[in-house]
This record gives sequence, C-alpha cells and structure tokens, in this order.
Amino acid sequence: METRIELETLNPIDFYGVGGQRLEKIRELFPKIKIVARGNDLKIMGEEAETEKFSALIAKIKKHVLKYNTLSDSELDGLLYNNEQQAALIAGEGQTILYSLQGQPIKPRNETQQKMVEAFDKNDLIFATGPAGTGKTYLAVALAVKALKSGAVKRLILCRPAVEAGERIGFLPGDMKEKLDPYMQALYDALNDMIPQKRLEALIEERIVQIAPLAFMRGRTLGNAAVILDEAQNATISQLKMFLTRMGENSKFIITGDETQIDIADKRDSGLVHAMRILKNINKISFIRFNKTDVVRHKLVQSIIEAYDKNLTAEKHETKLKI
Repeated sequence: METRIELETLNPIDFYGVGGQRLEKIRELFPKIKIVARGNDLKIMGEEAETEKFSALIAKIKKHVLKYNTLSDSELDGLLYNNEQQAALIAGEGQTILYSLQGQPIKPRNETQQKMVEAFDKNDLIFATGPAGTGKTYLAVALAVKALKSGAVKRLILCRPAVEAGERIGFLPGDMKEKLDPYMQALYDALNDMIPQKRLEALIEERIVQIAPLAFMRGRTLGNAAVILDEAQNATISQLKMFLTRMGENSKFIITGDETQIDIADKRDSGLVHAMRILKNINKISFIRFNKTDVVRHKLVQSIIEAYDKNLTAEKHETKLKI
C-alpha cells in the first residue's frame, strides 16, 4: 500500500532534524515500511496496518506543533513513545516554577517531575528517589528557591552526607568550608543557575541560605525553612532519623537519593531504604519514584543505566547458578 502525507504545519527541517536524524529515529520505529521524504511530502509504502500507524503518528505530531508551536527532541520522543503528557509538559503546559538566570523557564519535564511539584504543594515531607539524571536534586532546589523568593519560608537549608563515593580524596587544604565544598558542589551548581552569584554570596553570609553536611544538623530545629537532604542513600539509619526529627513549624523537607548508589560501608545501614520502608503508611508524606525513563540528562544516560541494570541482573543469575 502506498500513501502520501503532506507535512503542512510542520517545518520540514524541524521534522527531519539535522542530517535527517529525527526521520531516522522514526524509521527505526517503522522497519516494515519504506519512507521517502521530499520537501513537505512523505511517501510511505508498506502494509496497511503499519502505514495507518505511521499516519496516526504524523497527525499527532502535527496537532502538537499546531498547539504549542514547538517540536524539540524531547517533545518528539514523548510523542514517538506514546507519552503525550510528557511532550505537553515540555512544550509549555507544565507549571513554571521560576526562571533561570539565562531566562529559561524551570518547570517539570516529565510526568514524575510534575508529581513532585504537586506533592511539594500538598505535603511537608517528600521522598524523591530514583536513578541519576532524572532531575531530582535540581527540581528540589528550584522548589525550595521559589518558596524562599515568594516568602513562604525564611530560610533555605541544603545538606548532604559527607561520604566519599568510592574514592579516597585524602587531605584537603583550607578552612572547614573549603574542605566540605567539594561534597556540596551539585547543590551550588543548581543554586548558581537560579540566584545571581553576588546575591547568593550575600544570602549565604546572612545565613538565609545554608549549605552544610548532614552531621551539622544535629541539635537544630529547622523551622520556617525549605530543607533538602540530597544523596540520602548515604545517610545511616540514625543520621536520617536525626534529620527527620529536626523538622520545625512551617517547614518543607525534601529528601532525594538513589538506592542503587549507596556508598556507605554497610549498605544495610542506609537510612533512605529504612525510612521509606517504615514511613510508607504515614499520611502527609509523599513518595515520588523516578525511573530510567525519566532521565533528563544526555540521552546516553538512560542507555547507560539500562546497561548496568542488565549487567546486575546477569550477575545475580550467575550467582544463583553457582549456588
């Protein structure tokens, strides 16, 4: 069966991509049909069922472009893999949290991030867990900065367990701040995207923004604050209990982590894994679980995660066979 489709509202260059990369991605999804592209026209040849699926996809893409006047790689991926809600969020339906210093809107980039934003509005304690690259930390910082800027809270407190990730850093020169800053760099990176450098330095000087290791939270009551504990999988059970019991009046706590990247000596002592198990039935606590399909970094990150997951599964299978 041969069918001709006119792109109409679609800019051929936007649709085909540089060097035809986008069109090649679409071809991979339809290996049973032949696609010939000439300007604004597409000629497709193949079985009727397949050509109908292809025509439906093009209609969906046209509808998206007509509504949002945009078609980024991420939006196209959402449409290709039947996640129209993700494409819509990226295009503009997602709630803008704030704007970066470059003027770019910071907003949910997929359905799971949208759930995290909604959870922050409804609950005072959120666990956001999942693999690297899903935007957990960056989104948490954006939500906390927005709360600070709007006056909903008076302080912004960000902390991490000071655990070396399988490396021996050794002696570090400088004062306490200079020694600990390398552990906190991911948090500084996110803040530097949202708050001008001089303003951030002033906020840190005034202790309105505080960035510190988890151990420094002991004995404090964290009231009227947006508080983030990042890399929580490396907090021990006793440390995470200590942190959770710091919660004061008018506070918002976000705990982020990845249960597959525990760096403490005894992985069974991970406070994140323990807390999520024993707190799961308490009302007003949200648990947001990201997975590899939520990765928003370089496209290779998702493939890398999948490769490691497959390798881990294979190793477990080999271990069982040996036993």
